Amino acid sequence: MENFIFHSPTKIIFGKGVEASVGEEVKKHGTKVLFHYGGGSIKRTGLYQQVVDSLKAADVDFVELGGVQPNPRLSLVQQGIELCRKENVDLILAVGGGSVIDSGKAIALGVPYDGDVWDFFSGKAVPEASLPVGVVLTIPAAGSEASNSSVITNEDGWLKRGCSTPFNRPVFAFMNPELTFTLPPYQTACGAADIMAHVMERYFTNTPNVELTDRLCEAVLKTIIKNIPIVLEEPENYDARAEIMWASTLAHNDLLSTGRTGDWASHQIEHELSGIYDVPHGAGLAVVFPAWMKYVYRRNIQRFVQFAVRVWNVEEDFFDPEGTALEGIRRTKEFFRSIGLPVTLRDLEIPDDRLEEMAEKCKKGPDGTVGQFVKLTTEDVLNILKLAK
Repeated sequence: MENFIFHSPTKIIFGKGVEASVGEEVKKHGTKVLFHYGGGSIKRTGLYQQVVDSLKAADVDFVELGGVQPNPRLSLVQQGIELCRKENVDLILAVGGGSVIDSGKAIALGVPYDGDVWDFFSGKAVPEASLPVGVVLTIPAAGSEASNSSVITNEDGWLKRGCSTPFNRPVFAFMNPELTFTLPPYQTACGAADIMAHVMERYFTNTPNVELTDRLCEAVLKTIIKNIPIVLEEPENYDARAEIMWASTLAHNDLLSTGRTGDWASHQIEHELSGIYDVPHGAGLAVVFPAWMKYVYRRNIQRFVQFAVRVWNVEEDFFDPEGTALEGIRRTKEFFRSIGLPVTLRDLEIPDDRLEEMAEKCKKGPDGTVGQFVKLTTEDVLNILKLAK
């Protein structure tokens, strides 16, 4: 196990009806907020009016900025920064899923910064300040409600890039599983893939002697595997929805990262898919991750054997560890398929003509590689994309 510092300051307010008190919580951090959200779903469900009523009851002034799209856009972030400066906003209240929260985080980073907020996402600058961000979560998937990361798409070149900083961790997150009852099945399934990918990025590590966090990772994965089919059949099953929502947070608040080095190549590869083709992040991960697994499993077959046995209940063949490992990969891919997700680029209707471009653009480190479990070159990334066809 490696040395680590773990600090997860987000206050979680979890359960039925908790969003009714959002105004009281907001007032602890400011008197004027940016109410940030996506499309019309929160208005159709009545959540929009609930939030407005709670803010007014707490005597909190607010300005609104809706219109966040999946794979949130830099242009709206820049619009939000200017609005916050003009209105002297104290806090960003992001009401929605990961895209809304990530957009809110980027706005919060940009308000006190003199330069272009994209500097933080392109690696040209490091954040030194931010407005606080609060969350009312409606989609369990990205884990952005308690994470230190934000991912934004720049329309100039369609570059999807992330920024990780302690300033990104929300000060509070309201999490009511009832708010997820109306999620469409496909969105629910995409969320499952996103949650599982966050765990698997951490699980596949070269760090030895991390048994506790291995077991925590496995528990979160098995929780999703059990409960997603339930909610697809019973959308208003509160208990199953609650398990999924809490799993989403634990998958990405860095508890599962403690003492180990994760990989993150699959996320960087997927960012090129959703950056160019605007596919749902979870759907892209359902395609990329099994292909990545198949490409790298020989680096540490025993870890893939452990994954197969503990997560997918594969009976271990001690005479054929490779066969056991491959069966775990097969079951991962088949699970994604069984809940209605794409598992190939063809399923996503992504053609072959830009694979080289995506491999080249894939964000890499100073040594020209991506990932930690196996350091991938541009050629490796291209080979994974070909495997995913």
